[in-house]
Amino acid sequence: MKLVLVSLLMLAALQSVAAAQDPPHKAAGAVFKDCADCPEMVVIPAGRFVMGAAPGEEEREELSDQFRNRSQPQHRVDVKSFSAGKFEVTRGQYRVFAEATGRSGDGCFVWTATEFEKDPTKDWRNPAYAQDDSHPVACVSWDDASAYVQWLSQKTGRHYRLLSEAEWEYAARAGTTSARFWGDAGNMSCGYANGADLTAEAQVPGASNWAVANCSDRYAYTAPVGSYRANAFGLHDMLGNVWEWTQDCWNANYSGAPADGSAWAAGDCFLRVVRGGSWEDAPLGLRAAYRVGSPTVIRVYIRGFRVARSE
Repeated sequence: MKLVLVSLLMLAALQSVAAAQDPPHKAAGAVFKDCADCPEMVVIPAGRFVMGAAPGEEEREELSDQFRNRSQPQHRVDVKSFSAGKFEVTRGQYRVFAEATGRSGDGCFVWTATEFEKDPTKDWRNPAYAQDDSHPVACVSWDDASAYVQWLSQKTGRHYRLLSEAEWEYAARAGTTSARFWGDAGNMSCGYANGADLTAEAQVPGASNWAVANCSDRYAYTAPVGSYRANAFGLHDMLGNVWEWTQDCWNANYSGAPADGSAWAAGDCFLRVVRGGSWEDAPLGLRAAYRVGSPTVIRVYIRGFRVARSE
């Protein structure tokens, strides 16, 4: 009788461990967490989409010549199902990692009302504006984000990583073909995204010279994650709040880009692609196709990240 009881207890323990490791559902749209302080994840369906800015989009947005054609040529991409963070990684989630690993910062680039300068006193704990643990972490480099997903993979036994650039745009579009998941109008951003707006114009030093949306999103700097409406995939803040690092090396355009949704491992790999814009960006930067490259080691107070998980 004791042997049977012990066997049943062992079976129950194994089932409990398995339940903790496996998401409760694999269906597209399912939401799960692999641990109490892990990011909440959403299963993204497989699909095909057209990546890049649509004809006339950059002209309509009055993009400067310096930034034009980076999102060209448009091309079809097939994306496998994967899971993406429902929100950007929060300061609270990053804190668990930093305390567990001892990882720290050595300063962060901040806006001084006239230019970006590195401030050695700023880091993810104090990015030069008020935050709590519900806000997206900022002042993190690509190297920091990569270290976080490696740590999270070891912690959970699952393969966490950064999104590829194609996965990011596919997730940001969520089945739409417009410049933004809510449509083409940048001045409608305030109900959907935290970007440069009338609130920032009134409160951020130097912002009176910025191009801003003619509306108020209620936050001058970062907003708590999930403060704005989700897109059709159930993801929040894909545009605005903080820029998001992706896995891809930087390439000046899409000539030769992968068509299978994988990260582009060729190009200038000292620079990595960041996507989505931030609380500091004008509406033209809050677009699904908008992309820039940045050195992997640079920490900026408008940059954070979102995680992906391979099934």
